[in-house]
Amino acid sequence: MCVSKLTVWFVAVVLCCAASVSGGAAAAEKESGLGNKVCLSCHDGKNGKLEVPGVDGAKRALHVVEPAGFVKSVHSGMECIACHLEITDSTAEHKKAPGEKRPDCVQCHQKLKAASAQEKVGGERHWMKTVSDNIDTYQASLHARPNADDPTRPNASCNDCHNVHSFNVPPIGTPERTEWHLAIANLCGRCHEDQLKVWSKSVHGREVTQKHNPKAAGCADCHTSHSVKSTASPQAKLAITANCGNCHSKEYASYRSTYHGQVNTLGYSHTAKCFDCHGSHDIEPPTDSKSKMNIENRLESCQECHSGKKAIPLATAGFASFSPHGTSNNFSAYPQIWIANKIMIQLLLGTFGFFWLHTLLWFYREFKERRERQAQPHVKLDEMPELPATFKGKHFQRFSRTWRIAHLVFALSLMTLTMTGIPLFYPDSPWAKPLMILLNGPHTAGLVHRVAAVIFAGVFFWHLVYMIVRIGRDWKNFKIFGPNSMVPGPQDIKDILAMFKWFLGKAPRPVFDRWTYWEKFDYWAPFWGVTIIGVSGIMMWVPHITAQFLPGWVFNVAAIFHSEEAFLAVVFLFTVHFFNNHFRPDRFPLDRVMFTGTVTLEELKHDHPLQYQRLLDSGELEQHLVEAPSPTFVKLSTVLGFTLIVVGLTLLTLVGIGFFTSV
Repeated sequence: MCVSKLTVWFVAVVLCCAASVSGGAAAAEKESGLGNKVCLSCHDGKNGKLEVPGVDGAKRALHVVEPAGFVKSVHSGMECIACHLEITDSTAEHKKAPGEKRPDCVQCHQKLKAASAQEKVGGERHWMKTVSDNIDTYQASLHARPNADDPTRPNASCNDCHNVHSFNVPPIGTPERTEWHLAIANLCGRCHEDQLKVWSKSVHGREVTQKHNPKAAGCADCHTSHSVKSTASPQAKLAITANCGNCHSKEYASYRSTYHGQVNTLGYSHTAKCFDCHGSHDIEPPTDSKSKMNIENRLESCQECHSGKKAIPLATAGFASFSPHGTSNNFSAYPQIWIANKIMIQLLLGTFGFFWLHTLLWFYREFKERRERQAQPHVKLDEMPELPATFKGKHFQRFSRTWRIAHLVFALSLMTLTMTGIPLFYPDSPWAKPLMILLNGPHTAGLVHRVAAVIFAGVFFWHLVYMIVRIGRDWKNFKIFGPNSMVPGPQDIKDILAMFKWFLGKAPRPVFDRWTYWEKFDYWAPFWGVTIIGVSGIMMWVPHITAQFLPGWVFNVAAIFHSEEAFLAVVFLFTVHFFNNHFRPDRFPLDRVMFTGTVTLEELKHDHPLQYQRLLDSGELEQHLVEAPSPTFVKLSTVLGFTLIVVGLTLLTLVGIGFFTSV
C-alpha cells in the first residue's frame, strides 16, 4: 500500500478514536462555539505571546500553533478540543472541565493500538501499532519521569520532541526523511545544550552537521528515540554499547570476543565498553591527537579503569599495544593472533581426529564381535597359570589412597574451572546468563575460578615433586622405558599399530603391561595442558606485571591459548577419557578402580596380563594383594563415580550447545 493511502487510513483511525475519546466533541463545539478556526485565531502567534501561570507562579508561555504546519501534519483532520478535553469555552481565561487533564498523547495512542492490533495493511500489521509501541517504551523511559523542577510535567513530553501540532514523519527513503533525521540532534540539543556542543565538534557531529551524512551517529542512534534510559544505569550502558555495533559491526564483534565484551554480553556493565575507551560525545578517530585511543593518549585512557584502586591493578606501558579489536583472520594486521589461532586449530584437529577415530573404531570392533557372537577374551589366556588358592578373593592394589585423592581433587577442580569459565567462552549461549547468575556474577565466578586454578596447579606440582623424589630414591633401578615407567616408548608405538590391526580385524587384540598407551597419553596431556592454560592464565591474572615486560598483544595470544586449550581438555576428558575408562563395552557404565583403588585378579589378568605374569614370576604379586573393598565402600564409590560422570556429561552438553550456537 502506498504511503498516501496509509496516511489516509491513519487519519481516519485518529478521527474515529478522537470521537470516542472526546465523548461528543462535535456537540461541545456547537455549545461552546469552539472550533479549529476559533482556537487558531488566538493561538497562531499573530496576536502576541500567550502566557499562563506556571507551577511556581511565574508566567509560562503557551505553544504557538502554525496553521501551515498543522494543516500538513498527521493530526490535521482532528479538532483541537478532541485532545484539549479540559477546554470548554473560547474566553481568554478558559474555564476548565472538572476532572479533565491537559492533553495526553498516551491515552489516545493506546486506544489506537487496541483498535488496530488486528488490522492488516499490505500483509503487515499497520504501522500505527509501532507508534503505539513507542508510547509504551516512552512511558518506561527517563523522559517520562516527573521533572525535578515541576513534578506535574515529565522530563520531556511527546510534544517537546515531536511538536504534535505539526508532527509528520516523512516516508523512509525520501529526501525529506533524510533532512528530518539529520535535524534530530538539534532537537535534542534544546534541552541537552552542553552535549550538543561537544557532539557537534566530534567526528560523528561533523559528519552530520557539515557533510549531512545520514549514516553518521546522532543522538537517537546511540540513546534510542523513545526508550531513553539514564546513562548511569547498567541497562543504558549495555544498550548504548550494542547500538555502537549497529554501525561498527566488525569492531563490535571483535570487542565481544574479549573479556570486556564477554562480560558485557552476559549482561554486566562494569567492564570497559565502547564509550569508556573511545569517549561518548567527543569521539574522534584514533589517528586524531585528541582521540582517547590515540597512541599518545591510550595508556592514560586505560588507567581510567585500571587505576590501581579497588584491587584493580594500574595499567602499565604494555597495555597500550593490546589489540581490543584484533582478529584471527587478518595476518597482515595481527600476525601473532593469526599464528596462535592456527596453532590451536591444528592441535585441536590433530588430537580429536586421532582419538575420536580411535574411539569409533574401538566401539565398532567390540560391537561387531558381540553382534556376530564371536567375542573372544581380550587376550589369549590359555597358557597363563591358574590363580593360587591362597589368592582367591583377593584384590590387586592398583592405585593408593594418595593417588585416588589427588585424582578426585584434580577432577573436581577441573570441573569447577569448566563451570566458571564456559559462560565467558560462550556468552551468547542460552544457558550462559542463567549460569552466571547462579554463580553470583563475574566477580564471584572469577574468584572461584582462580581458587580452583590454584588447587589444580597445586595438585600438579605436588605430583611433580613426589615423582622426582620417588624416582630419585631408586634412580639406579629406574628404567625410562621400563614397564613401570609412564614415559612413552617404542613398545607403545607397536601397541598402537597392533590395536589398529585389531580394530580392522587383521589381528587379535594386543596384550598390555602395567600402563597402556592411552593411559600414558592421559597422564602426559595435563603436562602441556597445565603449562599452556596455567601460564596464559597467570599472564591475564596479573596483567600489570605481564605488561611491564611483554607487549600488549601477548594478552590476545594468551586468551586464545587459554580458552582453546581449555576447550580441548574439557572435550577430550568428557569424551575420549570417559570412553576409554568407563564407556567402552567391557567397562560400561563405570570403572570403579580410581575410586576403590583395587581390581580383582581376574580383571588384572584380563586387562594387564603382562604385568600379572611378570609379578607372578618374580614373586611380587602377593605384595600388592589386599582385601576386597567392603560393599558399603563399593556403593559409595559407585555413587561418587556416577556423580562425576553426570557432572562431566552435563558440562560437555553445555559446551556442545555453546559451540554449535556460536558458530
